Amino acid sequence: MSDANSTTPPEGADFGNRVKRAVFWRSGTQIISQIVSWGATLAVIRILDPSDYGLFAMTSVVLVFLNFLNGYGFVSALIQSESVEPIRIRQAFGMLILLNVGLALIQLFVAAPLAAAYYREPVVAEMLRWQSLIYLSTPFLILPEALMTRELEFRKPAIINLLTSLVGAGVALALALNGAGVWTLVFAPISIFWSRAIMLMIATRFWVLPSFDFRGAGHIFTFGAALLIGHGFFIIQSQSDIFIAGRHFDTHDLGLYAEALFLTQLFATKFIPPLNEVAFPAYARIQHDQSKLAYSFLKAVRLIMLVAFPLYFGMAVTAAPFVATLMGEKWTEATPIVAILALAMPVATLQFLFQPAINAMGLPGITMRNSIAGAIIMPLVYLAAIRFGAMGLAWGWLVSFPLLLAFTIFQARPHIGFRISQLFGAIMPGLCAAAVMAASVWLFDRYLVEVNWPQLMPILHLLLLAGVGALIYGALLWFGSRATAMEVVNLVVRRKATPAAEAG
Repeated sequence: MSDANSTTPPEGADFGNRVKRAVFWRSGTQIISQIVSWGATLAVIRILDPSDYGLFAMTSVVLVFLNFLNGYGFVSALIQSESVEPIRIRQAFGMLILLNVGLALIQLFVAAPLAAAYYREPVVAEMLRWQSLIYLSTPFLILPEALMTRELEFRKPAIINLLTSLVGAGVALALALNGAGVWTLVFAPISIFWSRAIMLMIATRFWVLPSFDFRGAGHIFTFGAALLIGHGFFIIQSQSDIFIAGRHFDTHDLGLYAEALFLTQLFATKFIPPLNEVAFPAYARIQHDQSKLAYSFLKAVRLIMLVAFPLYFGMAVTAAPFVATLMGEKWTEATPIVAILALAMPVATLQFLFQPAINAMGLPGITMRNSIAGAIIMPLVYLAAIRFGAMGLAWGWLVSFPLLLAFTIFQARPHIGFRISQLFGAIMPGLCAAAVMAASVWLFDRYLVEVNWPQLMPILHLLLLAGVGALIYGALLWFGSRATAMEVVNLVVRRKATPAAEAG
């Protein structure tokens, strides 16, 4: 492949504008809905205790582990296919119903008592039994949304996502204020899943009868099964720290670590998946043209890392006022954990960006091997680190994710078609500017301490440091890499690209 600057953009300006509209609806409304849910979440965090979040973290391991079997891989096969027959939709619907009813029964009668015994917390079993209601909503949720995703139609699901975030926020605040304690964390997600399923069914008029005759559905099953296996190993990778810590920590310490992880993962887990949902069908349209695929992938990496690096580096150097402002004084013990985890998150973000490009080419085996590698690397690192407590687990992220990213790049590079130098070229503008910015903010904060600057409220302290960081980062990017900065501006203001601009 030639240099990234000489690769051609995919399918001209019309395709580019369609993807931009999809990004706008999916990520734009995602930002609004996340503001709503974060506002409610941060309010609830101040009401509940760390031990409540420790109990919820114990159930989340089971939920996430079983939820990977919910059949989304079968739906992904419909998105990846060049054409879809109505019978395949009915067959996928039938598969989803069988799988998710089975998952609900397994959690009710098997997983709930086993988890309670493992963690030595009887209330965990009762929580898991109620949480099994989530699986029953899944078939009516993911299939209508996936069919719209295939057509890059994100307006309706984006609006519904916003409405359901309001439902979840209202339920969470009402329960927390009325003293529901940990049950707030159980019933709020249930309300989100079921309200979303109902709204999607109504909005899309998805009145489809499921088919339980799976003849001719070999592609759906094969593609989905490969993603299923790979995602299963990913769950081991992503949940092994909580699973291990839940046995060794008390609920208070587990809650501190779990919420520090939640806080630092917000960008990677809340904004990257919606962008990947847009990228998957977009990559699938150009999967047979490696030059166009590489061009799109490197551009996505460049733009997203321009946001990820300053966000996470800034979080690391402002951890104390950041935690005090967002979570309250009772969570100050989580400050050093947040600072360390924040440094690992840019690597995790870059790792997540590879998945849609790989899956769009119909190569779920690569995703599966990545997940297997992660399922080996992560638990081994965490088992070695658990003796050092929550701080040890946080440092484990800094050790394990770079290893996993290197393995992913080694596997994906020949198929996507980029060179290592091109990948570094896409990363370096954000990395260099963010590193200088973070060092400058840290030095400025130390200066405030040295000159005995008057004690500020945490929110004012955070805003001061964030403002200094934003000015420094913006100036570095503007004067050091103006073309890259303009790419971000053009994306944000949704300027329609001309063929000449796209080719440039």
